[in-house]
Amino acid sequence: MSTRQIQLDSGGQLHHFISIEGLSREILTDILDTAENFATVGTRQVKKVPLLRGKTIVNLFFEPSTRTRTTFELAAKRLSADVLNLNISTSATSKGESLLDMLHNLEAMHCDMFVVRHNQSGAAHFIAEHVAPHISVINAGDGSHAHPTQAMLDMFTIRRHKPDFTSLRVAIIGDIKHSRVARSQIHALNILGVPEVRVIGPQTLIPPEASHLGVHIYHSLEAGLQDVDVVLTLRLQRERMEGALLPSEAEFFARFGLTEAKLKLAKPDAIVMHPGPINRGVEIDSAVADGPQSVILEQVTNGIAVRMAVMSMVLGRPPQSGEESR
Repeated sequence: MSTRQIQLDSGGQLHHFISIEGLSREILTDILDTAENFATVGTRQVKKVPLLRGKTIVNLFFEPSTRTRTTFELAAKRLSADVLNLNISTSATSKGESLLDMLHNLEAMHCDMFVVRHNQSGAAHFIAEHVAPHISVINAGDGSHAHPTQAMLDMFTIRRHKPDFTSLRVAIIGDIKHSRVARSQIHALNILGVPEVRVIGPQTLIPPEASHLGVHIYHSLEAGLQDVDVVLTLRLQRERMEGALLPSEAEFFARFGLTEAKLKLAKPDAIVMHPGPINRGVEIDSAVADGPQSVILEQVTNGIAVRMAVMSMVLGRPPQSGEESR
């Protein structure tokens, strides 16, 4: 079954959220609009809405993460769901129990959603194919394949600063080859109508299929940054690299590191983004990461609202404007 088929129910609504690829502009816009309705929940004295009261959400993180797991947990709790964080390293899977056995045991506990992070591409799709029909699966990052909620929080952050996607020029810099975030970002930007998406990096870190993703490829940071509206930087993912793809981190920073001087090649009101964790002095200079054009911390804040939106759309009825306050 294709990812698109498995993600949508018979009415064309989200049942799982595995990948951006194949989804419609309408669905992505619905996620962004729903997140907008949740954006102020975190600023209130009581940071909860009752939408998912009685639901049980399990965070299945087979790969370490702090920011993503924390924001998913906060999002679920702000929707009033019960949350179980499963430490896979100490679970029965390390004692020989199969993944499917573990899933079926969790199903027997009447869980409603699995949030899955895994170092193998396709893991979230595999789990979605084998869970009970009433359970929804959200992909919190799988291998080098996809990270759809990260891409959507990036789109949400962009839209808050640059509302018209159809007039933007966006540059993604760094390790495109190993980045699940970059793939999801590219699909989202294309679906939302961005006319020019650029990827910038050394040839060894640009995947062969990049030319088929609807992007413009640059091997010069100076050329690629000319007149862009949004700059998305990525970390070097050493843990996924095989062989010596880079001479050194110092040389990478000299050629592709985002500095204040290089940022001046972009438009004066360009915003700078990074999915984290940041390697200061490798892909981005601290003066840029902490500078006036950086919206990196906004991305972290926006991640909670976007993950609330996705959870509400797959498990419950999304709120109408103003309804989230009742």
